[in-house]
Amino acid sequence: MKADVTTLDAGKAGSVELLDEVFALEPRADILHRMVSYQLAKRQAGTHKTKGRSEIAATGKKFVRQKGSGGARHGDRKAPQFRGGGKAFGPVVRSHTIDLPKKVRALALRHALSSKAKSDNLVIIDEAKLAEPKTKAAKEAFAKLGLSNALIIDGAELDSNFAKAASNIPNVDVLPVQGINVYDILRREKLVLTKAAVESLEARFK
Repeated sequence: MKADVTTLDAGKAGSVELLDEVFALEPRADILHRMVSYQLAKRQAGTHKTKGRSEIAATGKKFVRQKGSGGARHGDRKAPQFRGGGKAFGPVVRSHTIDLPKKVRALALRHALSSKAKSDNLVIIDEAKLAEPKTKAAKEAFAKLGLSNALIIDGAELDSNFAKAASNIPNVDVLPVQGINVYDILRREKLVLTKAAVESLEARFK
């Protein structure tokens, strides 16, 4: 499939041929859902922890006599029902990561790219560079391109001026091509790829 290439000033910069096996698939919601669930689960720290009954530093002495108190027959104060006692079935340190085959993860990225292309939310620009790290210049360029909520993917290295200028703009993310992922693609309305990013992605999936 063919796609028009524009400049940051919304001028024409020719066209580029996109691989059908990367940008022209029929998007599958189930694969995208599995990948987003995988990503969100993987980034959870899993460091939440409460102390169980066996971890509380308290005496194990029976604090009330067995009969005659008029209350329940308790052992020690480390029981969960007492203030300062252990937590019953509390969270423990663990990994939330779920398994997802590498081939499914690669397929999910292709489906995410295809979903943006199919919905006309894919923009190809020749390069993402600015002469100065000025947020005003970046906002003016994005306004010309109609970008208010976008993920911008450049080549292996980002232009420092462009990255600094865009970092102050809400709802706009800038990533190198090796950082592209399904969750960030889907959470933004527009996907902007530079020609360098397109070449890297196509080389990756060939």
